[in-house]
Amino acid sequence: MFAEAIASLLQDRCTPQAVRAIEQGGSPAALSAALEESGFHELLAPEDAGGGGASWPDFHRVIELCGAHALPLPLAQTMAARAVVRAQPLPNGWITFAPWLVREADGSLRAGQVPFGRTASHVVGMAGDVALLLPVADARMEANGVYGSLAASLRWEPDAGTALDVTLPAARLQGLAAAIHASLLSGAMKKVFDLAMGYANERAQFGKPIGKFQAIQHQLSVMAEHVAAAAIAAEAAYHTEDQGLPAYAACAVAKARTSEAAQLVASTAHAVHGAIGVTEEYDLQLYTRRLHEWRMADGSETYWHRALGALCVQRSDALFVDLAREVFA
Repeated sequence: MFAEAIASLLQDRCTPQAVRAIEQGGSPAALSAALEESGFHELLAPEDAGGGGASWPDFHRVIELCGAHALPLPLAQTMAARAVVRAQPLPNGWITFAPWLVREADGSLRAGQVPFGRTASHVVGMAGDVALLLPVADARMEANGVYGSLAASLRWEPDAGTALDVTLPAARLQGLAAAIHASLLSGAMKKVFDLAMGYANERAQFGKPIGKFQAIQHQLSVMAEHVAAAAIAAEAAYHTEDQGLPAYAACAVAKARTSEAAQLVASTAHAVHGAIGVTEEYDLQLYTRRLHEWRMADGSETYWHRALGALCVQRSDALFVDLAREVFA
């Protein structure tokens, strides 16, 4: 039900033309208003509190669709933030996560490469064990110089931000943020695969579609395996809960697997498309740029492989297969 509703809304409002305009500095007001009016900000809140009462698996399906449309707003992070911080009201607008918030020697706060830093109004981050809500308007923003990127590095004065009434170890926020990007990656990879399949069946060479050539078929089949494996890993993260949030180990597996697949899926899609894939007018580049950006967001596959290795080392009385059984139980 939730997936069908967001799919229809995104199909109408989050078009490639709208995404391109926002990437280039255009106002997201129209798209933002449509999403806010739909009530998706409170998707995870209980029904008796006026929310949607959605489960974490419902949440995953909604986020996948956001990824498939390259949504340029942090809808997933906003929904998750409102679910995590229920003890106090959060401001209207778009909230994103900065799990690796650093307090510098002079007391200022710095968050590097904050996903959706250019389109969010607030950031939730962990300064030690304290969760802070930080207005983007109060931050000094540093663009990363990447074409069309919506991420930005932010820096606040020492006294900036409001402490949130939530007990949330930094690792749990990292895991939740990573799981969100795993779902976004899964959705974007499905879209990229569909574009590659469609092009392979339409583009003719030597009198037949290029999809009839064995080399192209091999590339597409390998690509399909990675898209499917990544989708399974991303979905699995939301079927194991620990204290009300997706379990940390499952989040680590999800982000590691989806980030690993993102590189291959992006490069294969461009190989199938040839030069047309990188042109501004063709939509493929919208999604493959997202794959590269979201692969790094909240930790690449290298970071999460190491995190999983650390979990295995800590469990000296059990084998890795026991951890895997817990993750996918």
